[in-house]
Amino acid sequence: MASGMIRALVFDFDGLILDTETPLLVSWREVYDEAGLALDERWWATVLGASADPPEAYETLEAQLGHPIDRARLWERHNARGREILATQDALPGVRETLATAEALGLKLAVASSSERAWVESLLAEKQLLRLFNAIVCMEDVRETKPAPDLYLEAVRRMEVRPSDAVAFEDSVNGVAAAVTAGLFCVAVPNDVTRHLDFSHAHLVLERVDKLPLQAILDRAEVSAS
Repeated sequence: MASGMIRALVFDFDGLILDTETPLLVSWREVYDEAGLALDERWWATVLGASADPPEAYETLEAQLGHPIDRARLWERHNARGREILATQDALPGVRETLATAEALGLKLAVASSSERAWVESLLAEKQLLRLFNAIVCMEDVRETKPAPDLYLEAVRRMEVRPSDAVAFEDSVNGVAAAVTAGLFCVAVPNDVTRHLDFSHAHLVLERVDKLPLQAILDRAEVSAS
């Protein structure tokens, strides 16, 4: 069993458990390319975390084209393309190992995601990870998604732990802001899409979730909270 005060882990989903962000970027880049436009990837990284389907992508495309687009049709197209890519992927490196260690330590586990529940739960089930989580909190469950703290506050509430008793794992700036504001110790794990962003407001930054042994992360979180 884990010692100390940390009793739970809360994971972001998109870009942290599963690399959904690269397929999303690929599908949107294809849309922009066909329109003869360039998708600014540095700007793209800044809007991640608040929504699985950033409205800014549609708004920017319409602004550059100078006319409205069929958003529903475009969503169906890039969502299908993203799913096609995701079907070939497993969880990101270190995720399965970290979840297994947490389970062995008796820690509670939750997901806090700005995405829709159907998206998160279907992909977790597809990768055979859904059963591991005590709580799945998604955009339908809160008033505001990240960077607001609502998702994390609801996740710890459902697990019946205090924010200071939990560690969050995040890959986006918006997600880190949400976790820190909620009062969790936050580990930033930037991915290939978000790696160039400033994560200095996270408590700890790692190249992958298992770069440090989980117990070492728990120890740091407990020192930070004391």
